[in-house]
Amino acid sequence: MQDEDLSKIKIENQQIIDNKELNIFEAIVPVAILMGMLAYNVFFIEDQEWFGTYTNQYILLIGGFVAFIGGLLNKVTPIVMAKEVWENLKSVFVPIMILFLVGALAGTWLISGVIPAMVYYGLQVLSPEIFLPASVIIAAVISIATGSSWTTSATVGIALVGIGRALEINPGMIAGAVISGAYFGDKMSPLSDTTNLAPAMSGTDLFTHIRYMTITTIPTIIITLIVFGIISATIEPTGNADISNLLASINKTFNISPWLFLVPVAVIILIFLKTKPLVALASGVILAAIFAVIFQPEVLKGISESSFSAISNSILTDTAIATDNEKLNDLFFSGGMRGMLWTIFLIICAMVFGGIMDGIGALARITKALLSVATSIFGLFASTVISCLGLNIIASDQYLAIVIPGKMFKKAFEDKGLAPENLSRTLEDSGTVTSVLIPWNTCGAYQSGVLGVGVGEYFIYAIFNWLSPFSTLLFAAFRIKIKMLKGKLA
Repeated sequence: MQDEDLSKIKIENQQIIDNKELNIFEAIVPVAILMGMLAYNVFFIEDQEWFGTYTNQYILLIGGFVAFIGGLLNKVTPIVMAKEVWENLKSVFVPIMILFLVGALAGTWLISGVIPAMVYYGLQVLSPEIFLPASVIIAAVISIATGSSWTTSATVGIALVGIGRALEINPGMIAGAVISGAYFGDKMSPLSDTTNLAPAMSGTDLFTHIRYMTITTIPTIIITLIVFGIISATIEPTGNADISNLLASINKTFNISPWLFLVPVAVIILIFLKTKPLVALASGVILAAIFAVIFQPEVLKGISESSFSAISNSILTDTAIATDNEKLNDLFFSGGMRGMLWTIFLIICAMVFGGIMDGIGALARITKALLSVATSIFGLFASTVISCLGLNIIASDQYLAIVIPGKMFKKAFEDKGLAPENLSRTLEDSGTVTSVLIPWNTCGAYQSGVLGVGVGEYFIYAIFNWLSPFSTLLFAAFRIKIKMLKGKLA
């Protein structure tokens, strides 16, 4: 979830452009070139810096340029394409502001002692043997309460990654556990915008949609917990012996107090009360700055002679808190707002590519091609799943991955006698949760930027997310709990 109602409304009402001049081959060419270049960069270029630090961004722009040329050859004017790009960019304006605030949040929560306190108390409670399944559960509870996977990662997610690193657990495993729990909660929470958007697109109501999702979602999260339980049981607790030294170093550097938890609790309460995310996160930054002055004056002096300067530095740029423990030195670092620039540039380039693809009619053409081969009930479910996955890759936005297939496949589900909740559940199982598995998707870029763990590192461990589409296909293949319209037979 992008935590932003304005984007949802704009995209929900967006017109899907259909260009009859464009054939399926021309629609796929930009995607093939994009995927080919990305694959080449990953597998054959050392350090994945073909064009320097911003390689993936440039590849997305190249893909957009290819789509632009294809549009010109098919009688699409530059004005039409530019308009769609602009609409896409407008839709991510607030998420970009959220990213900047998350960078500021990470910096102020570090210097105020909030993150060190979370690590300090977490090390005493969460042992390696239960850490991963516990992370799934904690993230799920927070996400259900707030309706936001983004807020979950920006609060408890950052802390859990820090605790896990201190315990020397693979960061990809930790991020995968956090994301699995966060997206389970996001998917099942009535406060989530995607959970409201999917039934709106399919023609069912919110709570019917949530109840029907439990059929595939509960078994999937149970399997996820079992797998993480097995993984945790096999982890060698190499960091366990050093916990006392870590606790002593944290205590020596920071003034640790349970009162520091008032800051994240306040943010979570604000989100739960449906306060705008920008307001909630900004409040978290301001509160943390105040707590830094109250609780961590020595830390602020170590950064700058002026408390105001130290706080400003933590918000805007790199901040490193030196301790007498090398593990903590790596952990207690924040890039501030500047640290989010790579992620923000990636999102902007992805929106340019997705906007041009939409403007030339390629998104509608590809979805129609999938719809045309859906001759059976299972084929219809499979085409919907593929469409959602494809749009997460091409359009780089989970909202579009819900809205476009929702609009295109709604009548086909009705014609097959399928109740609308079948479509809404499939949109969530394959559109919402897989967005975080695409590095240049807004969700993938956000989560990797906030947690400090690359998509490639956590992909295989985001078990709930990649297992969900398989679950919905499995239930469709065996006609398990496939609800039909009244008077229709399965």
